[in-house]
Amino acid sequence: MEPFIPPGFSLPLLWTLDISFPILAKLIQNLEEIEISSEDRQYLRTLRNKRLIYASNHPTTTEPIVAYYVANVMGSRFNYMASRQVFDWGNGLVGKFIQNVGAFSVLPGASDKESIRTARKILSNPQGKLVLFPEGEPTSGENDHLMPFQPGIAQLAFWAYEDVIKSEPNEDIVILPAFVKYIMKGTDAQIKGELHQSLKKIEAQLGIDPKNKNLLRRFLTIGRVLLEQAEKTYQILPEIDKGWDYRIGRIRHQILDNVAEKLKITGYNKDTHAIDKLRYLLSIAEMITVQYPDPRLPKITPNELEWMKRECLKAYNFISIHTEYLISYPTAERMYEWLKHFEEYLFGESKFRPRKAVVRFRPVISIKEHYPEYQKSKKNAVKELTSKMKREIQILLEECKNLTKPIVRPYDVGEDLIQ
Repeated sequence: MEPFIPPGFSLPLLWTLDISFPILAKLIQNLEEIEISSEDRQYLRTLRNKRLIYASNHPTTTEPIVAYYVANVMGSRFNYMASRQVFDWGNGLVGKFIQNVGAFSVLPGASDKESIRTARKILSNPQGKLVLFPEGEPTSGENDHLMPFQPGIAQLAFWAYEDVIKSEPNEDIVILPAFVKYIMKGTDAQIKGELHQSLKKIEAQLGIDPKNKNLLRRFLTIGRVLLEQAEKTYQILPEIDKGWDYRIGRIRHQILDNVAEKLKITGYNKDTHAIDKLRYLLSIAEMITVQYPDPRLPKITPNELEWMKRECLKAYNFISIHTEYLISYPTAERMYEWLKHFEEYLFGESKFRPRKAVVRFRPVISIKEHYPEYQKSKKNAVKELTSKMKREIQILLEECKNLTKPIVRPYDVGEDLIQ
């Protein structure tokens, strides 16, 4: 199995996608509309001839499709750095498809020199444009929350800029901060009815009587039951007085630590954050899947590999659940995020519901302006540029929060919240 998949551009395929984009977006991701203001559309067109990194939040698997639409509005084409495992989806058909629209692979956690070399080459080309997601993989799962940004984008930008100025000393590379906000389609009655039916299926699976609880309390009841079941499964003594978030935290760490211990994963840090543990284990799983030639990788069977992936998915679904996030602003969108985690945890899959995407942008960040600091201290410059990207995207996140409203009263949890 090839560790690296290079990009390609099939013009007939791209033209077909341009024409059929609304149908495919609806068919593949249930995305019915992408909204970009007229001012932002004009701004995007001014960037058409620039070397550019498109840096967006990454709560779902839909953002690359949104980026494709942004490229069309800009009047350009983007390249995409995608996780190597994506190229094997659908028996490789997904890989062939995205490769021909400009995607190339990267192995997270590996010394993927081919991927870095390709990214630098793209950004060195006049008008080269590359889509990168600073949150990395896995997706954050929460539209109104950002995960810690990884420093790789900033470092790549400086490397590519050094490549450019060797022959074009006056040129620049810019980073375009973008934010995608998803809004559920349908009336309040339709959305509440669909949520009711989806929760009813889960409650039946778990043997829960919802009684006359509102939607928010029903979500919390389901979460409590799943929490208690997981504590039994992973032999964790409940510490009732410590509260919900503490207990969920213990579960996510226990799941990940158990995987690392059982499969004898070297280099695993038990003392780091759960998301860092998850990223590390997923990178190991991906390298094993593509048969990456590294003697440090554990020797495990195909069944063990599948078990590892399932356990990591369970941990991810616990990592992406925060009670304050839901009860403080219980919008339909946040409820659907929790619903997705519940369905994936219980049934192994969850489908996107009809929604639209609102895309907002901040002014571009010039690498040229940050390069003097990079010459003084590479580490500090990379850290500052990464922080600036996150600040800019966080501004957009805050601006977009009011695009959705709670569908039940915030904090109306009664006795259903584990204190």
